[in-house]
Amino acid sequence: MNSTAASIPRIIISALRGGSGKTILSLGLTSLWMEQGLKVAPFKKGPDFIDAGWLTFAAGTPCYNLDAFLMTAPQILSSFLDHAEGSDISIIEGNRGLFDGLDVEGCSSTAELAKLLKTPVILVVDVSMATRTVAALVKGCQAFDPALGLGGVILNRVAGPRQESLVREAVETYCGIPVLGAIPKLKGNPFPERHMGLVPTHEREESISALRWARETVDRYLDMERILDLARRAGKLAGSPEAPVVETRQPPEAPSLRIGYILDPSFWFYYPENLESLQGFGARLVQINSFEDARLPEDIDALYIGGGFPETQARYLADNVPFRESLRKAVEGGLPVYAECGGLMYLGKMLHYEGTSYPMVGALPMELILEKRPQGHGYTILEAEHANPYFSPGEVIRGHEFHYSRPVFDRGQTPDFVFKVRRGHGIDGRRDGILKKNLLATYTHVHAGGFPDWGKGLIRTALARRGGGFLPRNQIKD
Repeated sequence: MNSTAASIPRIIISALRGGSGKTILSLGLTSLWMEQGLKVAPFKKGPDFIDAGWLTFAAGTPCYNLDAFLMTAPQILSSFLDHAEGSDISIIEGNRGLFDGLDVEGCSSTAELAKLLKTPVILVVDVSMATRTVAALVKGCQAFDPALGLGGVILNRVAGPRQESLVREAVETYCGIPVLGAIPKLKGNPFPERHMGLVPTHEREESISALRWARETVDRYLDMERILDLARRAGKLAGSPEAPVVETRQPPEAPSLRIGYILDPSFWFYYPENLESLQGFGARLVQINSFEDARLPEDIDALYIGGGFPETQARYLADNVPFRESLRKAVEGGLPVYAECGGLMYLGKMLHYEGTSYPMVGALPMELILEKRPQGHGYTILEAEHANPYFSPGEVIRGHEFHYSRPVFDRGQTPDFVFKVRRGHGIDGRRDGILKKNLLATYTHVHAGGFPDWGKGLIRTALARRGGGFLPRNQIKD
């Protein structure tokens, strides 16, 4: 972290509500700046992983999530400064409406993040069937929180030149901030959506052309020079006294470990901080493909299976019988396996989706049914109740869940649950985290940026299995 990072040009793209177009504009801006030779550091406010995946694709570098529910303010500041260092410009995509948070005071809102990071906000406003009222809405945002740096407005879904002229004049006259662009109503949006937002880049052969469309849209309709000027006027940030977000020191007790993680069209959601946490402890990451690999590598010390949408790729997962069988045998043999959401679904016996049933790994005595409505959606708070290799009893973990699947356990089978659910749904509304030998499967995604201890559980379990015995937590120091 240095003074250059602390004064990096940056903007936040926000809106009055979700679905206003901020994701496509954020992607277009990122892609255009990259084409112009700028190094862009992308961030996503909130736990969203699909938009973050698209921003990673557009920027060619990991997009980091900044989330005030999962992270403390010093952790957010540290993460931003660390990951923006060396870039020419940083773009932060907000989520939902500008002031939408967890309570009446706006806790965890995009507005609060903007103030913490001293970053000017560009407000995307859908002007459908409105003119002068748009200025009243923008003025209301200014009056609602005068401490917020509202730097400009982008008009979206403009019907024609007359509406644009009237709205632009009203905003600039009554609000005193510039209109930085006006996007007309466009046909042929190449960014299709599914139940949780945009379809991931992994599932779309047309991802490159979709990104080109977004880039050409912002190049044509936005005032890029004024946006850059606004970004360069962002206030300087002082470094945080808090320790780095991700542990970067290899404990002397830990020899080099090989930790596998499955990365393919089914399992692709991993917070960058989580993988970096494992590397920080000296582990070597081994990339695995559940579609193409004939079997699980025999020389890995542990396995991490992240989230994704296994239901959309269920046929390919089912067809790779040797890989599924090798994973089942590895679990039975005590391989440390940490599985989140999609990984949990894969480890069950059967996946039922759109009228078809697909055999899965069979390591857990349950079948998964995909429902039409979310079964768990939002932030979670878990308390570790029972002994397990990964978390100490009494430990409280904050995370989030996004799943449409519902587990149905075999008759007479009562799994060992690790967590009591304080907030969220988990597996059955009361419990989450299924434990079997050295396997822990949970619907909750944990963010190592806010929970630096996360990687220690997998490391110490792998060390114990390698033959070093049980490694107490206090031997892997903060």
